[in-house]
Amino acid sequence: MDRWLLSRLNSAVKAVDDHLASYRIPETCKVLQNFVDDMSNWYVRRCRNRFWAKGMEQDKINAYMTLYTTLVTIAKAAAPMVPFITEDIYQNLVRTVDKTAPESIHLCSFPEVMEAWINPELEKDMAEVLDIVVLGRAARNTSGIKNRQPIGKMFVSGAAELNDYYKEIIEEELNVKSVEFSDDVSDLTSYSFKPQLRILGPKYGKLLGKISKTLAQIDGNVAKKQLDSEGALTIDVDGDKISLVPEELLIDMTQKEGYVSQADRGVTVVLDTNLTDELIEEGFVREIISKVQTMRKEAGFEVTDHIRLGVAGNDKIAGIMKNNEETIKRDVLCDTFGETGDGGYSKEWNINGEKVTLSVERL
Repeated sequence: MDRWLLSRLNSAVKAVDDHLASYRIPETCKVLQNFVDDMSNWYVRRCRNRFWAKGMEQDKINAYMTLYTTLVTIAKAAAPMVPFITEDIYQNLVRTVDKTAPESIHLCSFPEVMEAWINPELEKDMAEVLDIVVLGRAARNTSGIKNRQPIGKMFVSGAAELNDYYKEIIEEELNVKSVEFSDDVSDLTSYSFKPQLRILGPKYGKLLGKISKTLAQIDGNVAKKQLDSEGALTIDVDGDKISLVPEELLIDMTQKEGYVSQADRGVTVVLDTNLTDELIEEGFVREIISKVQTMRKEAGFEVTDHIRLGVAGNDKIAGIMKNNEETIKRDVLCDTFGETGDGGYSKEWNINGEKVTLSVERL
């Protein structure tokens, strides 16, 4: 993650320098916007555990130094575009620790591009991970399955197979037990095609009905592969070859029962939404942990406070908590738990349709 961020940083600085040299202002802003988005919503979020780790082990130092270097460098690169906020960042991050540094960010040199830090292959692989994660989230939203509910498998087609490190990132981000790359997911999903009437109507007139009928009869998977590879779909209508580009078509994805899929730019992800009893129980555990963490915050506990956890009013939830006692204790800093008592803070919850009362008491 550190090498990826530093590579993205130097690629961004290089692009900004090139665009500014040719007065391409909108392009410059787009590069900066995309980089800050990746840094904030991907690197920082993915490295939260490293930032919050106890002590000052080397991995934590590496994460902080990588982020510090990145923030200072991108601020200098963005200074011509957003002079005031970058000045504030510079005064806060640099001048507070180095009084010998230039008085203002606008007196600093433009960042030098570290070509040796740029790793195109690493950036390409991580970009693929991000694309897959975005599609996976869309598929999850379509399925209606909560993010805290683990899913057994996700299949990915149309993307280069990634190594185990990247697979683990995808699995963590989407709460999926395993990710499998496949050349063909046609047995799990297909496509249906209809004509875009407002475009094809004026163009083909009376032939539109026959075009629509032909599109309804074609093999969806074969047609989609042709469209992705050639940029157009060719069909035969009364002996005439008609070529249709993507904007002339309405494309719907259909899937096998128990599976949900999403596709974009030739990449397809398919989620197996069939949940086993073990997966359902794990989903309950994650929901319970989330509710307890919320109660800790509402009760004003410190993050280091150990607690006693109580449960009442639902034997099913109590049984799940008992079966997963060690996991729950570890994640919420609970030393003991049993039935709710008079002390502490209690609250009634609806967890996946099960009503239960939980209580937390500081020890």
